[in-house]
Amino acid sequence: MSTETLLQLEQRLIEQARPFAVVTVIRAAPPTSTWVGAQALVEDDGALHGWIGGGCSRAIVIEAAQRTIRAGRPKRIRISNEPGRAEADVEAHAMPCASNGALELFIQPTLPAPAVLVLGSAPTALEACVLVQRVGLRVYAAANLTAPLAALSLPRVLQGFDVAAFDALKPLLILVATQGDGDEEALEAALRSTAAAVLLVASQRKADRLRDTMRLRGIAAERMAALHAPAGPHIHAHTPQEIALGAVAGLVALRGELEEAAAAGADGLADSLADVRGETVPPLSPCEAADPAGASPARYLNPVCGMAIDIASAKHVVDYGGERFYFCCDGCKLEFDRLPARYLAIVRGQAHLEKT
Repeated sequence: MSTETLLQLEQRLIEQARPFAVVTVIRAAPPTSTWVGAQALVEDDGALHGWIGGGCSRAIVIEAAQRTIRAGRPKRIRISNEPGRAEADVEAHAMPCASNGALELFIQPTLPAPAVLVLGSAPTALEACVLVQRVGLRVYAAANLTAPLAALSLPRVLQGFDVAAFDALKPLLILVATQGDGDEEALEAALRSTAAAVLLVASQRKADRLRDTMRLRGIAAERMAALHAPAGPHIHAHTPQEIALGAVAGLVALRGELEEAAAAGADGLADSLADVRGETVPPLSPCEAADPAGASPARYLNPVCGMAIDIASAKHVVDYGGERFYFCCDGCKLEFDRLPARYLAIVRGQAHLEKT
């Protein structure tokens, strides 16, 4: 197999997010049927492409390459019956061939970049997608409204928040950046997925409310431990770009913690990741939606955030205590669900004042 063909195969495997290892001959003592610089590619299933010597060493090389892929670290191996002292960084094997030659090989694994699934299509989510790619991670996205994501040319964009669809992508991490557009639905789907960790872009107050809601929806304690909210370190972020930067910093920190834990064979990832929790954004009011422009004359004063909203475009409608409540975003509805009697009293008090 030519070098060009080998490179084409490498590129195809990278695009398919499949792990492999490149084996390079760095020493060949005769009699051998290979040469210094000869290369082969070994896939994780043991398929070997290229040439690194005859059948005597083939099985040894394939097995060593597969172990290297699983470990994710490069390795040097020696296949020889030559006398000599052992080297700590060289894996030694006896040469099974009767010709009694000697080989040394360097095995370099290439693993797929971890995948991150970003939920949402608000400006912060769009900025996060760009930053995730720039730090070398694969990024997919899912949102109720996918049109804003089209310009990013991501490999996969999902419509809505479906657990089975999430798991098919096998993301290591999920970043929930819905910011008022399906927060509960998105976070629940993320926590019910098999992702190792879920990060939530939210203020501390909103994050606490969503945690309570997830518990009420039956999310198990071990999955709640996988939730990191707010999503990253507190950097006094205000703009979508700054908020995304903090969230992606949290992703990078979690990725490192997960890789270190995997390399050490550690159990209990939630414990090993606990120290990277932090706040991404300063506390915000419960409503994180903009005041709708050009609303119809039918207006309603949201009792949670005090914002006047267009009844026709209200995001949530709730009937409680003989009153109908309209909400502009998920955050306001969550706050109402927590203390409905309080907001019923506020609405009735407002009605009383208007009559007097």
